[in-house]
Amino acid sequence: MKFRKSLIGVLALAVVPMAFNSVVFAQAPTVKVKIGVMAPITGPAASIGTEQLNWAKLAVDDFNAASGWSVEAVEGDTQLDPSVAVTVAESMIADADIYGVVGPAGSQEVEGTEPKFKEAGLVHISGSATRPSLTTTGFETFFRTVPNDDAQGPVVASFIINVLKSKSAFLIDDKTSYSTSLADIAGEALEAAGITTERDQVNQADTDFSSLVTKIKASGSEVIFFPGQIASQGALLAQQLKEQGVKTVLFGADGFFSADDFIKGAAGANEGSYASAFAKDIHSVEGSADVVKRYTEKYGEFGTFGPPTYAATMVVLEAMERASDAGELSRATVLAEVAETDIEASVLGDPLSFDENGDVVGADEYIFQVQGDSFVQVSSSKELEAMTEGTPEMMEATPEATP
Repeated sequence: MKFRKSLIGVLALAVVPMAFNSVVFAQAPTVKVKIGVMAPITGPAASIGTEQLNWAKLAVDDFNAASGWSVEAVEGDTQLDPSVAVTVAESMIADADIYGVVGPAGSQEVEGTEPKFKEAGLVHISGSATRPSLTTTGFETFFRTVPNDDAQGPVVASFIINVLKSKSAFLIDDKTSYSTSLADIAGEALEAAGITTERDQVNQADTDFSSLVTKIKASGSEVIFFPGQIASQGALLAQQLKEQGVKTVLFGADGFFSADDFIKGAAGANEGSYASAFAKDIHSVEGSADVVKRYTEKYGEFGTFGPPTYAATMVVLEAMERASDAGELSRATVLAEVAETDIEASVLGDPLSFDENGDVVGADEYIFQVQGDSFVQVSSSKELEAMTEGTPEMMEATPEATP
């Protein structure tokens, strides 16, 4: 089934209720239709969660304006806490008017909530949960619009090896399923290439990294890879590295992609540092110029977490529309339609479809560098692949590292 790029206006006609959470429509629904949005709206990852929520709200507004529907977004604040996420998921499952959910944001939250969603047959799509096992261990109602860490980890390793030219790396995780998984995958790729690695852990509530910095300094490592979920921790680590005179290159991942918490929070201490990301900077995507303009006018600047959430929201909404057009809007039919998604060009600038496990097909990974008060995209998985294959033009296109 081909996904329709353009929404169509439909006339609301008669509605015939069939069973719990299942309604047959002649065309457009006249009953309440809701979509759940789970994000860390408060807590240590609030800057990222708020961005995700705002992009989801914009997607709902865009869909309603184009389709004539009146879908309501139901917000759920997970605080990036699995136990809180389970409570939010249960409340959304109990609302029979919710036919799909966007989120949760964190891999540990997906692990906690998926059994609930699976039992309820309620589809949920994350724009940021990247642990590989989420789509390989029977999570039948889960999909994601970003590539998993099996893609991101080797890209990080390739950049460290081929661009930074580092011979040693110090890896840190924050004990969450996302962070430990990504650090493991990157570490394996680095070690396979002969890079010397050391490893340590922190807790997400930690603020004093003095002993860790001492250990990093003693190790003589040339780069630090810390795929933490809390961007402010990355800023604190950068400041404390600078205080102790450690000039090791700091490399974060998706969780550090917050200009406020990571860049401004470090007050210049992380200039030249890096962060890998599962989505490109869509400011450069020509086809997304209008949505970028409307978002910034309404909500302000944004990073890489929001657009994949917009894409996830649109996937659910369009699946609802297709299910309704086919004659029955239910959780089961929406789940089935999500699996059939085939978008020619999403807000991310690329095609969007899912494989049999719910992973996005053919997505790219990106590397950004802190330059001044911004993240600047400096490389991608496709560029790094070309570089390792010895393509001269791509080697010229990839900028030199700035320690």
